[in-house]
Amino acid sequence: SHQDLSQKIADRLGLELGKVVTKKFSNQETCVEIGESVRGEDVYIVQSGCGEINDNLMELLIMINACKIASASRVTAVIPCFPYARQDKKDKSRAPISAKLVANMLSVAGADHIITMDLHASQIQGFFDIPVDNLYAEPAVLKWIRENISEWRNAGGAKRVTSIADRLNVDFALIHKEWKKANEVDRMVLVGDVKDRVAILVDDMADTCGTICHAADKLLSAGATRVYAILTHGIFSGPAISRINNACFEAVVVTNTIPQEDKMKHCSKIQVIDISMILAEAIRRTHNGESVSYLFSHVPL
Repeated sequence: SHQDLSQKIADRLGLELGKVVTKKFSNQETCVEIGESVRGEDVYIVQSGCGEINDNLMELLIMINACKIASASRVTAVIPCFPYARQDKKDKSRAPISAKLVANMLSVAGADHIITMDLHASQIQGFFDIPVDNLYAEPAVLKWIRENISEWRNAGGAKRVTSIADRLNVDFALIHKEWKKANEVDRMVLVGDVKDRVAILVDDMADTCGTICHAADKLLSAGATRVYAILTHGIFSGPAISRINNACFEAVVVTNTIPQEDKMKHCSKIQVIDISMILAEAIRRTHNGESVSYLFSHVPL
């Protein structure tokens, strides 16, 4: 689902990508052929939850299973953007907890280990009985802020933000939002002071971008001088691109957990932080049995 990221990870590790052919039969069933021996190998499959989500998830499950029954010693699913992560609780009667279902499917397919990034809810790690490494884009985000926002010391930025604010030693504000229904925010309240400051909105994902555009308006009307948005997963579906183009952002910065090339053609405000080195280093450390927690606070050089 994300050839570019896989290639960057492989290049970083000095490895070739494995030979795999995925195709569809005429009845739309997914077919995966692994073109080299994986017997006794430590296999890492990179597949992000983006684009044709259900097809990509099914492809990942079939690939895990194919490697498992071909006697791979260990199969790790590297899922930069975890699919169905927002369906993580019963927020109303008869709502499914689909993130748990996906966890079960991955385990049943034969995954031994999961590497993912900025899970929408960190409890999703507990939906698995296998180890899950939930990596953070935060160190890469901090680096980007320091390098690209000249007056970040005067930035006015809930949980995700406080650690960034602490590390930059700046203040933070938060925006409380209430939903009536999915993808539509009902009302918003800004808590904190952003007057005459650069505001940096931080979130784990932006989908239709209703929330961040609404939030940007709130921040400007509260006196912020400029507004940036920094998001780990830029899903950008539906009206997202036109909303960003019409909104008052200096820049909307996302990581490449999801391919952004096409989106960037239609929106000059989108900028991308490369996180392939974080995933590559997590894979290298996992393979060598080293600790991964260094990556929670450092960007690998």
